[in-house]
Formats: sequence, C-alpha cells, structure tokens
Amino acid sequence: MTNGKERLRVRIGQLWIDSLTFSEALNEIERLVAAGRGGSVFTPNVDHVVNAETNAALREAYTAASLSLVDGQPLLWASRLLGAPLPEKISGSDLVLPLIQRATQHQWRVYLLGGRPGVAEAAAAQLQRLHGVQIAGIDAPALSLMPSSEDGLAAERIRAARPQLVLVALGAPKQELWIHRNGERIRPAVAVAVGAALDFVSGRIRRAPRWMSNAGLEWLFRLSQDPRLAWRYLVRDPRFLLILLRTMRVPREQLLRVARPLE
Repeated sequence: MTNGKERLRVRIGQLWIDSLTFSEALNEIERLVAAGRGGSVFTPNVDHVVNAETNAALREAYTAASLSLVDGQPLLWASRLLGAPLPEKISGSDLVLPLIQRATQHQWRVYLLGGRPGVAEAAAAQLQRLHGVQIAGIDAPALSLMPSSEDGLAAERIRAARPQLVLVALGAPKQELWIHRNGERIRPAVAVAVGAALDFVSGRIRRAPRWMSNAGLEWLFRLSQDPRLAWRYLVRDPRFLLILLRTMRVPREQLLRVARPLE
C-alpha cells in the first residue's frame, strides 16, 4: 500500500488521539502491517485519560504509539466541546473482526495474547471457523504491570511464531505498557490493544447493545455484568470531568497537531 496521509491529532487531557474514521483507521493499520516495521495501536477511553494523569509510564507508551484511536462516546462528546470533533468511535473490540477479515484476505498470521484461561483458545476456534484466518499462536501468560522475566519469554514466543498482527487482550493499562516495553522484541508484528475483545469473540462475555454504546452507557452494562468494576466507573472515572474542564481552558491551537504519515 502507499504511504498514509498526514493525520490530525486532538489532545484530551494528557493523551493525543488520531482524528480518523473507522475505515481510515483500518487502512492505517494495514499500512503498518504492510510496511513490516512493527507498530502499536491503542484505543483510549475515559479510563485511559484518567490513568494517564498520574501514570507516567502510560503517557510514555501513548507518546510512542503508532495510532491512538478513540474508544467511547464520552471522548467523542468531549472532542466536540473542545471544538475539534473526532469522526467516530473506534474501539478495540470493534476493530477485531474487520482486522481478522483483512488478515484472511492478505494471509497475515495472527497471534492472540491474553484473556483468562481458555478464552484465547475459544476465540481462536471461532475466528478460524468463521473466517479461516491463520492463527500463529495463542498465549495467556501471567504478565504484570511492571517488567518481568515473563515479558521476554512471551515476546520470544511471539517472535518465534512470526505473526504479522498481535491482538493483545490484557486490559488497560497492562496491555499498553506491555506493548510499549516489548514492541522492539516482537517486530515486525503490529500489536493492537483490544481489551476485552477476546471475551466477546469467544462468547464468554456479552457486549452492550448497540443503543447503549451509542448513548455512552456501555460502562453501565459492563458494571451490571461485573460489579468489581464499581470502583473504576463510580470513583475513579468521574475525575474525567475535571480533566475535561481543565483541557477546555487550553487554547485551541494547543489541542491540535499534525502527525507525520505512517509509512
């Protein structure tokens, strides 16, 4: 594929987010894979923005990311309030099936990393049955937020499997930190942080209905399924309102910048 175009980036809090449509995002990921130099794709949501305020390692990971794609209606609404509207929601979970279809079309080898025991295997079986994609490997190691010996072992297993695309389902911020620490080790693979996507693909967890997602209520659906998320959704994430108010006081020209095209 040819080189990508220049991309406008919008700042919300401490994070920069690419202003791309869903189809443009898929094309940019395909360019990364075709270039064969590796890369990382993150999908920030409200929780990521809140975490980045106090987590320097997460901010560093986002600074190095090849693509940062908006996940969630609240960030779309926030971008409109800032006078720099992002086109549409592009969650990691929504990216998985279109990427798998492109992987099948271009014969990319795909590696699944993360998920609870048995989830990646079930997801792989579904993806192979429905799409015929080449699954290069499956792994659900006990990785942590901090660097460990298992980091390198997992990365070496990926490198030995020679995938073009790695779907990393470790949950945030673990998946972003792991990708940032190990991106060089797994080149030329492109790593995409997909959160709970393998749970959804495998059928272990139900996704929120489309109307709830469009209304910004996906968090409520997830909370009803897993009450352990209460601290995140009800205590930590409301801090986003203060972050947004602070960002709204920043001059508009400081909230926008142009990123160089992906090769």
